[in-house]
Amino acid sequence: MMDRRKFMVGSGTAIAASAVGLGAASLQSSKSAASTRVALKLQKARYKINTVFTENMVSLSPDRPPPVIWMDQYAPFAADVTNGLSEYTAMHWHGIRLPNKMDGVPYLTQLPLGQNDTYHYRFTPDDAGTYWYHPHCMTMEQMARGLTGVLIVREKDDPKFDADIPINLRDFRLKSDDQFTQLFTMKGAARGGTKGTVITANWRKEYQESAPAGGLVRLRLVASDPTRNYKIAMAKSDGKVIALDGHPLSKPWSLPTEAKPLILSPGQRADIALVMPREEGKEIVISTMLGQRARTLSRIRSKGSSLNRKLNDLRPLKPNPLSVPDLKKAELHEFVFGWSPDENGPNNGLCGSMEFTFWSINRKPWPGDAVKDTGPLLTMKQGRSYVLRLRNESPNHHPIHLHGMTFITLRSNKRKITPTWSDTVLLGRNETVEIAVVADNPGDWAFHCHVIEHQKTGLAGFVRVE
Repeated sequence: MMDRRKFMVGSGTAIAASAVGLGAASLQSSKSAASTRVALKLQKARYKINTVFTENMVSLSPDRPPPVIWMDQYAPFAADVTNGLSEYTAMHWHGIRLPNKMDGVPYLTQLPLGQNDTYHYRFTPDDAGTYWYHPHCMTMEQMARGLTGVLIVREKDDPKFDADIPINLRDFRLKSDDQFTQLFTMKGAARGGTKGTVITANWRKEYQESAPAGGLVRLRLVASDPTRNYKIAMAKSDGKVIALDGHPLSKPWSLPTEAKPLILSPGQRADIALVMPREEGKEIVISTMLGQRARTLSRIRSKGSSLNRKLNDLRPLKPNPLSVPDLKKAELHEFVFGWSPDENGPNNGLCGSMEFTFWSINRKPWPGDAVKDTGPLLTMKQGRSYVLRLRNESPNHHPIHLHGMTFITLRSNKRKITPTWSDTVLLGRNETVEIAVVADNPGDWAFHCHVIEHQKTGLAGFVRVE
């Protein structure tokens, strides 16, 4: 797809910044800083998820979860990412609109990073909101062992919350001795994906946090698991859903319940505004539905004297500066997601493969990350509007993620859709969803299923904006 000799790894001095928070490290500049610069190093880790330490985890922090990275809207961000592992890697900033060469996709935008290599990621985020990061090389292995982290872009205008709580939702596949079992299976890859055996929030079972009694809390839920769809439910509380996939809702939604949960598929996020109980020691419980049963993910306990805040004390979140599609002039293109007719596995170069092909886009499986002369699924002209009809021919769910651009959901043949801005849309069984996008960011952009086993067994490709 590209000549390795065209790439040069720049030089520079890495600047380390770190601060430890509850459950996860946090990397951030001060609120008065004009820019943020962090040094990140992939490394092996060990962590006590259950009763003993789980070995051979992967993080960017010594023996703790990957840090929450904070940056500011319209302020430059720099990350010097060094690979301390023996296998290759590359870092993707999920949901962020950025220059193509900063997107972290091996062979499409950069070469994979070998051991002790450093890549200097530089971009300025225009969009505030909740995003996340993960490797895009050796994706299955490194994500399954823990390398998924929350990325937050603070609004230029502070909405005035009293607490901001990011929660990274993900599974681990552990045996009874708390050590890793087989991370992925052929059966799972050919169906809905291989689910984990231990459900965690910020690497903990039933993660607990505290917040000021009677205060306003911004809860940021990030579904970073390679497989699981989370069906978020909350006990009766005072609150509302204010943003999805990084972008404010034009009209906030009611809190999800056990009867009507909010589904977050792999790659998706939700921001929820909550008023804490006014009495100290009371809890708000966040759960995911497993069938008809609610499994607790996290508990937030009120502390101190009541601040007596109300939801209408909040400043509304300002819309991000997105390009609005012109539906009257939009070109329509269809993508079909389904089984693969090819028995040969993809060649993923240095970035891992299951050595089998099960899935395809437009009935052609992705031949592999490092295969040359592989063209785009679609070439779009910069500045034009497009409607993409995404048709799922399979009985399995597929969260479809588009890099580099933000689209708006339009309609489905299976359910009522409220149009929202997003970068990831979940396709249900035999579902067709139409999305609209302005091709406003030049480059080659990955377009794939975020069930990572599906991505690595054929359900991937890229679109070109020129």
